[in-house]
Amino acid sequence: MAEQDQSPVFQIQRIYLKDLSLEQPNSPQVLLEQTQPAVDIQLSMSAEAVAQSLFEVTVTATVTTKVGERVLFLVEAKQAGIFEIRNVPAEQQQGILGVVCPQMLYPYLRAIVSDVCTRAGFPPILLAEVNFQAMFEAQQQAQLAQAASANGAPN
Repeated sequence: MAEQDQSPVFQIQRIYLKDLSLEQPNSPQVLLEQTQPAVDIQLSMSAEAVAQSLFEVTVTATVTTKVGERVLFLVEAKQAGIFEIRNVPAEQQQGILGVVCPQMLYPYLRAIVSDVCTRAGFPPILLAEVNFQAMFEAQQQAQLAQAASANGAPN
């Protein structure tokens, strides 16, 4: 029995929409626009412990569409999940939180953003696939470089 207590555990406790915002500051005039808008998509991810062995991971998409300087619409969606992770080494835990969990949440986020755009009267915005592994590795390298420069900086 004691061996089972030490076996690694990774499970989804809950997946939910944490926040959703739609702004159309120039409606109804922008609904008549025939010009192709510029679309800016920003993605971010966060993870934090919420209880012992429980972590909340959030993937956020901010989509801004403009014609010139006028905003047609802005959508911000935060898809979150609570994950149980126990008896996993810290370095593996970081990979699970930074890669595996966001990959599980992202399809929900993509669907929400597309649906909100359509319901707002615009063509759907289809978020491209994301390589969370590459994002995680780039973030780790940036942290290592920052730590190295901080340690090498003269006082």
